[in-house]
Amino acid sequence: MIPTQALFGQLLIGLINGAFYAMLSLGLSVIFGLLNIINFAHGAQYMMGAFVAYFALQWAGLGYWPSLLIAPVVVGLFGVVLERTMLKRLYHLDHLYGLLLTFGVALVVQGLFRNEFGSSGLPYAAPPQLTGGYNLGFMFLPTYRGWVVVCSLVVCLTTWYVIERTRLGAYLRAATENPTLVQAFGINVPRMITLTYGFGVGLAALAGVLAAPIYQVNPLMGADLIIVVFAVVVIGGLGSIMGSIVTGFGLGVVEGFTKVFYPEASNTVIFVIMALVLLVRPTGLFGRTT
Repeated sequence: MIPTQALFGQLLIGLINGAFYAMLSLGLSVIFGLLNIINFAHGAQYMMGAFVAYFALQWAGLGYWPSLLIAPVVVGLFGVVLERTMLKRLYHLDHLYGLLLTFGVALVVQGLFRNEFGSSGLPYAAPPQLTGGYNLGFMFLPTYRGWVVVCSLVVCLTTWYVIERTRLGAYLRAATENPTLVQAFGINVPRMITLTYGFGVGLAALAGVLAAPIYQVNPLMGADLIIVVFAVVVIGGLGSIMGSIVTGFGLGVVEGFTKVFYPEASNTVIFVIMALVLLVRPTGLFGRTT
């Protein structure tokens, strides 16, 4: 008989992992769905967000709360430069070219940070307002981990609402289908594409700041996560915003419970699910059949 407290503890761990899966896969889906670029540099940009928070604290004395705004802006600007100088040349080519380019960028960025800071993690403390926790009787809930789950859920649902339910989102989706027509209405499509990529990269950086107090700041923190996140995106459906959110949280919970009932499979369960989904529905659970 497995103790109830252990089950709820793994549920919490699964929700935390799922929060990061959802935010990172959401950024990937936004970029792929609107730009048709498979952004393999997403893990490196997630790591850069954590390092921007670390630098802001060490060099400028800016704590956690300002970093939630600073890191997405700084890393998003890096994404804008990357899109304007390199990625825009690949939009009319096969997806493989974008994948190879962003994979190379990821290797360069991770190599630079690893050469400078090594492979060991750098500590980053949670803000004093979010320390401690609550005894719920059936489990102990650390305040910061509860904040990560709630914050991730709010960010993901807000992003979904903006893209799927607002005029701006309609313009973004129309620009991917017929950019010439959208440009005829006086909308600067290239600028919109650039800002969209910057926004997707900013989501990865925000996830990096949220992860820093939990996993520490490590040059390889993105490399360890990006393969799982790609599996989440494939299961949810490439380009599906809601698919990324639901699948991210859902697979995090499945992974957490697998550690309780069958620990040996916890590292592979997501990839097993991906294989099964691809056999039954190649477009993913929420993907649209073309």
